Parts: sequence; C-alpha cells; structure tokens
Amino acid sequence: MLDTLIIGGGAAGLSCALVLGSALEKPFAEGKTVAILTHQKTSHLQNALFNNVLGLTPGTLGKDLLKSGKEQLAELYPEVIQIEKEKATTIVETKDGFIVITNKKEYLSKRVVIAVGYTNLLTIKGLENYIKPHPKAAIEKNRIWLKNTNHLIKENLFVAGTLAGWRSQFAIASGSGAHVATDILTLWNNGKQTKVHDKTTSL
Repeated sequence: MLDTLIIGGGAAGLSCALVLGSALEKPFAEGKTVAILTHQKTSHLQNALFNNVLGLTPGTLGKDLLKSGKEQLAELYPEVIQIEKEKATTIVETKDGFIVITNKKEYLSKRVVIAVGYTNLLTIKGLENYIKPHPKAAIEKNRIWLKNTNHLIKENLFVAGTLAGWRSQFAIASGSGAHVATDILTLWNNGKQTKVHDKTTSL
C-alpha cells in the first residue's frame, strides 16, 4: 500500500516527487511510501529547448532535463520508488484509496497525483468524467484538462501541470507539481501548512 503514487515523469511529476522525497525524513512523514511512474515518452519536454527559465543554463535541452531529473531524484531521495517502463492504463477508486493499473502491474495507493500531458490522447480509464476542454490553450490544439479545484479533482486524487489547467510553460508546470506536493505534506502534517526548505549553515 503506497501513500502517494505520481503518474508521469515530466516537469510536474518530477517536481512533485522531489518535494515529497525531501520531506520523507521528517517526523510527520514517518511510514509514508511514495512512488512515481516515470513514463516520459509523451512528455513535451522531449523536444524542448530552454533559454528563459530561471536557474537553468540557457540552451538546456528538455530531453536532458528529463534524464537528469530522474538521476537527481534517485541520488538525493532514493526512498522514492521510481517505476520505469510502465504506463498507467486505468484508475479505480476503492474504499482504501485507488488501484492504478499499468500495462504490467497493479498498485494500491491512498493518494494519486496525475501529472501527464494535456493532449486529447489521454487514455487512462476512470478519468473520463473529469475531462474538459483546456481553458488556457488554443481551441484548435484540442488540449484538455481534468476539472479540479486548486489541483484537487476529488479527495486524495490530484492533478498537476498542464493537465491541471495551467499554460504549457516549464516553470508553471514545475511549480504546479511542487504546489501539489506541499498540499500532500500539509495532509501528512495533520493540516498544518507545510513546506520544505534546505538552508546553508551560517558561519
């Protein structure tokens, strides 16, 4: 039984995983297990080139960022389980949470974060009732979003990134994933507003 399963290894999904991973040693996170399905083949980052993102060296390629992001997560927070080469096909709600079915296995998780792209090719069964035309994309592109309030589709079912209704901009998608992570940290911490920062040691 996972506490949180993130579906999608793009900007939003990896950002969410990094923030959650950074909190796993906190007392309020004791016993929490986080996993991420790092499927990336359809990520818009595959063809991205970054010149206008704070903190990234101009000329950074999205495909390199996808790789280094997974490496960063594995190196800093190995407790976060990275599930490779599996794609979510179905989400089923249960009394204990959700069953996420992939092309290979099934996972039971108390919470799910959906952080895949916003194309109308979304094929995860169980989400059909939440699909709406994207409010911040050109109509002719047929983009979609999962109807939500502040990233929450329903209790313990979150959406992050462009699929949450945000514009397709790296910093926005990344921030959306971090936002969802801090919402989950707040739930872990009994409703106390929670975030995680690292700081340098003052001499």
